[in-house]
Amino acid sequence: MIISSNMKINSERLWDSLMEMAKIGPGIAGGNNRQTLTDEDAEGRKLFQSWCESAGMTMGVDQMGTMFATREGTDPDALPVYVGSHLDTQPTGGKYDGVLGVLSGLEIVRQLNEMNVKTKHPIVVVNWTNEEGTRFAPAMTASGVFAGKHTLEWAYDREDADGCKLGDELKRVGWLGDEKVGARKMKAFFELHIEQGPILEQENKDVGVVTHGQGLSWLQVTLTGRESHTGSTPMPMRKNAGLGMAKITQLVDDIAWSHAPNAVGAVGHCDVYPNSRNIIPGRVVFTIDFRHPQKEVIADMKSRLSDGAKAICEEMGLGIEIEQVSGFDPVEFDAGCVASVRNAAERLGYSHRDLVSGAGHDACWINSVAPTAMVMCPCVDGLSHNEAEEITPHWAAAGTNVLFHAVVETAEIVS
Repeated sequence: MIISSNMKINSERLWDSLMEMAKIGPGIAGGNNRQTLTDEDAEGRKLFQSWCESAGMTMGVDQMGTMFATREGTDPDALPVYVGSHLDTQPTGGKYDGVLGVLSGLEIVRQLNEMNVKTKHPIVVVNWTNEEGTRFAPAMTASGVFAGKHTLEWAYDREDADGCKLGDELKRVGWLGDEKVGARKMKAFFELHIEQGPILEQENKDVGVVTHGQGLSWLQVTLTGRESHTGSTPMPMRKNAGLGMAKITQLVDDIAWSHAPNAVGAVGHCDVYPNSRNIIPGRVVFTIDFRHPQKEVIADMKSRLSDGAKAICEEMGLGIEIEQVSGFDPVEFDAGCVASVRNAAERLGYSHRDLVSGAGHDACWINSVAPTAMVMCPCVDGLSHNEAEEITPHWAAAGTNVLFHAVVETAEIVS
């Protein structure tokens, strides 16, 4: 059933909820530091739970600590429609990344309650554990376990920089549930997220209809040269691992540009040994991030990187090891769910365009086990994973109204 175009959420209530959640785990520059399974994360979860229970929802928690708040449907046998994202943040994160997707789901339920509208299918609002992956790598851990990409035991064994394990921290903060991960079945899953890129704002679009998610490949490269004195070692006799990294960094950039405009690539983290000002680096370890919406392009970028980097090292007398540390294939979201999002944007009169998500999201994993789609709203200057991350109340409302229509249409109004 297509819902009326005059059915919209309470935008002021949504914004107030975003600002109230932002008070928990404040950053030092206006954003948030609410990393997963910290005391701050636990406090944010409790606030979300209290809001859900006040809205008449029941809370379930699985063995990964993922929260599922359910508004019952009229048909007890109907598969639920899921909507949500994550409440955890980067160490210097913004107030909207992930949080908008969770609280927009809550706002949908609040508005349905206010209008006394029932749906055939239950609606479940989700807060996935450890989406960011900043404390426990990799990102999207709980949704990955849910989708069968990781085992529960493997996830529990992830360690943070202090040696704390994810499974132990789940127990410590009191969010270790007993529900089997992945046991739930979904009619569909929808996720609203800020774009984390500049396209929507630059093109003055209210809404992004996400058709695909970029695939990615994370490589770790180790170069081995020879430590020696920077002042007394002649240039021809050097085996400079740092210089090798610099040349490979340029190679990464060249490869990404060769697949413009959709390919991206960069060297991110690097460690240089012994990291002394008067010693030529004898060893470097660094990461490479390649992304593209086509699997064959990612494969080409990896192959060219391997061949080119080995040639550089052979010429310089360096040893090289390349390890694939993470990655996933490009995602094509469900055509029916994507159409629901696009139709909702058109019905509500919002300017919109199709988008490929450049970042990974829980929806990317869930897409493998249930029909899935994403909605995106602009963010100022495309800035995210930064305390200066910002959106406007209008953008939040537009994205949530589109989400509202797509979710409720899928859940089927009965009264």
